[in-house]
Amino acid sequence: MKSILLSVLTGCFALTNVAPSPSKITWCATSDQELKKCHAIAAKIAEKTSETQFVCVKHEGSDGCIKAIKSGEADAITLNGGEIYKAGLKDYDLHPIIAEDYGNETGTCYYAIAVARKGTGFGFKDLRGKKSCHTGLGKSAGWIIPTGALISEGHISWEGIDDKPVEQAVMEFFSASCVPGVEGPKFAKLCQLCKGDCTRSHREPYYHHHGAFQCLKDGVGDVAFFKYSTVPDTEKADYELLCRDGTRKSIDEYQTCHLARVPAHAVVSRKDPALARHIYDTLQLVPASELFSSEGYEGKNLMFKDSTVKLMRVPETMDSFLYLGAEYIDTIRSLQKESISDSGSGAIKWCAVGNAETRKCDRWSINSIDGDSSKIECEVAPSVQKCIEKIMRKEADAMAVDAGEVYSAGKCGLVPVMVEQYDEEKCESPDGSVSSYYAVAVVRKGSGVTWETLKGKKSCHTGLGRSAGWNIPMGLLHNSTGECDFTTFFSQSCAPGAAPDSTLCALCVGDGHSQSGTKCVASAEEKYYGYAGAFRCLVEGGGDVAFVKHSIVPENTDGNGPSWAKDLKSDDFELICPDKTTPSSISDYKSCHLALVPANAVVTRPGTRALVLRILREEQAKFGSSSDSTDFKMFSSKDEKNLLFKDSTKCLQEITAPSFQEFLGKEYMDAMHSLRQCPTSQPALEQACTFHTCQQKSSD
Repeated sequence: MKSILLSVLTGCFALTNVAPSPSKITWCATSDQELKKCHAIAAKIAEKTSETQFVCVKHEGSDGCIKAIKSGEADAITLNGGEIYKAGLKDYDLHPIIAEDYGNETGTCYYAIAVARKGTGFGFKDLRGKKSCHTGLGKSAGWIIPTGALISEGHISWEGIDDKPVEQAVMEFFSASCVPGVEGPKFAKLCQLCKGDCTRSHREPYYHHHGAFQCLKDGVGDVAFFKYSTVPDTEKADYELLCRDGTRKSIDEYQTCHLARVPAHAVVSRKDPALARHIYDTLQLVPASELFSSEGYEGKNLMFKDSTVKLMRVPETMDSFLYLGAEYIDTIRSLQKESISDSGSGAIKWCAVGNAETRKCDRWSINSIDGDSSKIECEVAPSVQKCIEKIMRKEADAMAVDAGEVYSAGKCGLVPVMVEQYDEEKCESPDGSVSSYYAVAVVRKGSGVTWETLKGKKSCHTGLGRSAGWNIPMGLLHNSTGECDFTTFFSQSCAPGAAPDSTLCALCVGDGHSQSGTKCVASAEEKYYGYAGAFRCLVEGGGDVAFVKHSIVPENTDGNGPSWAKDLKSDDFELICPDKTTPSSISDYKSCHLALVPANAVVTRPGTRALVLRILREEQAKFGSSSDSTDFKMFSSKDEKNLLFKDSTKCLQEITAPSFQEFLGKEYMDAMHSLRQCPTSQPALEQACTFHTCQQKSSD
């Protein structure tokens, strides 16, 4: 994540219906004050470049700018969380490209707080009937967070838009308010305390963070909602924070007394990586002291928040959902009553990857019909990472993933709920231990390949980011060599999920049809994907070593396995490992392995955990290994191997570990920490999920 400065427009041309030329960037201002600052910034850039690279245009409010950027009349504007959400909807499809960074304490996040004058006595739970000051309708700290908190804790009674508009519920809760941006006489009380025209603009003195504070300072309101850095140091002694538990604390104790920690304001634009880089590079030409100061322009927080220290470029895969995070999105949707309660459905949506898994999932769905509805519904995605994203977005509910993907899912806020158990005795008499397997490196007998001679060889991997096939062996190689560029360590590989034109995909074959476009995809559409696929790559794809789990060779030799493996003998293969100079027997995996790895686990959202647990228990009673069902088996795959679950699974068991870190265990977490020292080892989704410090609720 590079620090990235945003392009603020030069020139003062009033571009209305003409799209700017590719060499220029048009910044959208929402007020005369912002336009004045924008022209000054543009002039500064012109001085540095000897040309007019940026121009400025003014539109009415953020909505006008969002529409202008969508149509190409403008290129960029800085928005708050609620506005980022709106800009990211399908109608506009704008993306955050640069985040404001507020320094070491908060980074690209900030605290939303509730503030009252010192000594007034009431707490957050006593706000009914008080007078309130807000930054603006739809603003994060001033509207979305406090309104969501008051509703979720039952202080404001609201049953949804079918009951009444949320504005009305807030209006009935407070005796009077200033909520800039509210329109129409119906909600006049929400503008009653405002000093100007109650618009979300600098024509309203009580607009934005400094305006909401001024509303409180003037004695107009009893409570004000804004960001943590709003109260000047010289005035902090006169005010106190209202904590959600009903207590009060000093203004500087915002880290333990706040309503929420929310993502920073961000620059949004159309989805165009080249444009994002251009905006970033150009804004770096402007000193921070000028870019993040509104002094001399008759306003505050113009173009950027005055408290910004620097700008951070966000990952190119970022969209508004990933930037804001599931918790913040849920708060917005709750105010629009868009979301459906996780516990309200009697079915779960299982996420399948590729055609083969989809076919099995469809059979499961048909067989799980109970009465008029199915307990299992199927959602399809092209990769595990896309499935994790769908689960985050509530477009799917659950799937079983490898430990490495449990790690990524955990970083994105999902939780492991059930684990595959491969020991039938432990299904009958569970001892509390989590099922596991050994990650091993398999070579052909007599090949002469050892752990020390792997450099330059051809490698077969279960998939990029997967445990036995990537995280463990690559982590060990990084530890011993310091090498991060694995495209140069091995001469050729098949690591499904890597870039198709990379040497990491050179050995992959897709589904066998040259025009299918499935080569190196991270799904069963790639013949060399997964455990059996990596072994098959070693057998028929020219690989010198395959990184798999310990049971894969016995499962696919000596008469076992699918047709491609029918003539294979287990004695034709052996194991290599870092602490042995000579190969070991395939059966000697306990003394020659790379690591002991936690079993695959089912992941879901925290709020869906109980539902997923209940339905999976019911389903495995009907279709598990010990069931009498002949039409469908959860742990058996007809078309391919290990579809939806590992075929070696005997049952699913509840995970009692309180976090994904504890489920994976210290040894595995240490391996992941080592591997993550290589920037390219982190999946794009994980990069997006961990961009903000406020997204990380617990440390590793």
